[in-house]
Amino acid sequence: MSLDAEQYQGLAGFRVALRRFLAASEAISKAGGVTQQQYQAMLAIKTWPSQSMNMGDLADQLLLTHHASVQLVNRLAKAGLAHRVPSSVDRRSVLLELTSHGEALVDRLAALHLREMQRHEPQLSRSLRRIRRVSTDVDGDQAAN
Repeated sequence: MSLDAEQYQGLAGFRVALRRFLAASEAISKAGGVTQQQYQAMLAIKTWPSQSMNMGDLADQLLLTHHASVQLVNRLAKAGLAHRVPSSVDRRSVLLELTSHGEALVDRLAALHLREMQRHEPQLSRSLRRIRRVSTDVDGDQAAN
């Protein structure tokens, strides 16, 4: 498959917008007193579809090993942002919950992240429209073969 200049522009534009957002995300998290990974963990815990997330769920969401997610939760707990709750269903498992301080912080940081994402939305949208052509062309080529 060969790409045309517009498709390359779409890929490059998406990459630039994403990198700018990630740099801003790092600054927002740092200003909030947490690392980017800690913010991502708090966001994952807050948005987990069931009542509480377990350690394996967090590891899956953040693409971490179980051991790394345990260390991350240890740091969140030490900072008073999250805590472990014994599972009432499985004694071997613990569930993760945000503290009230963690809830307030993730709410504040999420609002700043959303504002930053909206700032980059025009470039992301333009780039995604260009990239969609790649997907349509590839799907069309595959359907023809």
